[in-house]
Amino acid sequence: MAYLSSKKNNFDPMAEKDKLRIDKYLWSIRLFKTRTMAAAACDTGKVRQNGTSVKASKNVAVGDEYEVKTETKKWIIKVTGLLHNRVAYPEAIKYYIDLTPQEEVERMNFQAASFHTGKRKSKIGRPTKKQRRELDDFFGEED
Repeated sequence: MAYLSSKKNNFDPMAEKDKLRIDKYLWSIRLFKTRTMAAAACDTGKVRQNGTSVKASKNVAVGDEYEVKTETKKWIIKVTGLLHNRVAYPEAIKYYIDLTPQEEVERMNFQAASFHTGKRKSKIGRPTKKQRRELDDFFGEED
């Protein structure tokens, strides 16, 4: 038993809390819906630091700036705190500063406003079942 107690323990829980992977950080601040999506973005070069792609396993430090491309927006964020668990959006935004240029934000707002959802107005476009039957009767088509 003396052998076990004299053995040094190199595990320091505080040092472990200071390390946080970039994929977990991006997931926890809610830039990505899943951690897998965040890791995939890192692997495909959509997450950059100082113009170079970063791997998903890179450790995040307070003060780092990252350029992140998501499906909807190109973000430029500065890390203000390390967030190890996913929390509600109002809490998550306290852990980064959004440095995205105003032109990018305006471009995204314009695209969102002009985006066509694919829904038709009622009674316009495709005929209703009743109208199809009337058209079939008019053209003399039968099933």
